[in-house]
Amino acid sequence: MAFRTRHLFGLAPVRGTFGIRAGTVDVTEPPGSSRIRVEIDAASFRTGNGARDGSVRSGRFLDTGRHPVMVFVAETMEGDVLDGALTVCGTTRPVRLPAEVSVQADGSFTARAAVRIDRAEFGITALRGLAGRYLDMSVEARCVRRA
Repeated sequence: MAFRTRHLFGLAPVRGTFGIRAGTVDVTEPPGSSRIRVEIDAASFRTGNGARDGSVRSGRFLDTGRHPVMVFVAETMEGDVLDGALTVCGTTRPVRLPAEVSVQADGSFTARAAVRIDRAEFGITALRGLAGRYLDMSVEARCVRRA
């Protein structure tokens, strides 16, 4: 899972990643009732700057010691949009993710989605102005049928 944000009062771009711990996609017919659950490892936050990464994982931001996992759950899909909820630092907020799906010849499929997250909505408010408020997140997942 990749993200982009800005810091230093919006002047400098920052790119990074989070790792996905686990996830399930339950596809139904009709597809609108499909369910998705993704667990994101909060401590996997990486930007390539060790001092910044440690600060973001600390209690000032993600508090990964107390909140090691961020969770996205979607229970409905309207057209190409997943309606769900994201939980970060114990706070859950609704999230709508526009998604693009491409089906492979073997029956698997790849899903791509992107969303802008406002960290202040999850109570993460340290360093206002200096640290980016918004994270543009994107994820690409290959889904394979289990036997």
